[in-house]
Amino acid sequence: MSKRMRAAAWGGALAAGLGASYPFFFRRRCLTWGARPEEVSRKLPGDELFADAGIVSTRAITIGALPGAIWPWLVQMGSGRGGVYTYDWIENLFGLDMHSARGILPQFQEVKAGDEFPLGPGRPAMRVAVFDPGRTLTLRFADGNWVWIFALFAEDGQTRLISRNWIASAGSWPARLFTMLVMEPGSLIMERKMLLGIKERAEALAREQAA
Repeated sequence: MSKRMRAAAWGGALAAGLGASYPFFFRRRCLTWGARPEEVSRKLPGDELFADAGIVSTRAITIGALPGAIWPWLVQMGSGRGGVYTYDWIENLFGLDMHSARGILPQFQEVKAGDEFPLGPGRPAMRVAVFDPGRTLTLRFADGNWVWIFALFAEDGQTRLISRNWIASAGSWPARLFTMLVMEPGSLIMERKMLLGIKERAEALAREQAA
């Protein structure tokens, strides 16, 4: 067997091993990155909108700022708006036209329940289902397959930002397997970057407001 064939065989075996171990050893960590056990089990406004979803993730981050410095970044999200603060180049490979803003955009700060946040050309819009300024922003996708909740909890001069996704399962078992082994880890990469991006921007804004 040539070196190339042996390398391919080892690579295939490694991929198979990782795929087989993911549901048992890594999936929970992937779906709950940064979240405390009590945050994973905490009820959030909007949970009831899609209680039978096939995939639920709860991820969180501590931000060194009060909710007032975080909220403006959340309400201006969307395609053609403030972006989603993750890897724009990956988002735009899928034609989402995302450009993550580095500043507050006043024209997108006036939001109310029922407003739509565009996800990208030809994509279902995100509609505001729960709007509690400084506390909760819940988005429900027009196709009914996704509910996304952002919740803010102030503690000791900082804020915990919780991002929870309720997502419909894919139909066939190959599609479900692909979602679990590829899309779930991919969502962690993108959402982790998003949470860190919001943290960076909110903490910078808090410093500016304090100066």
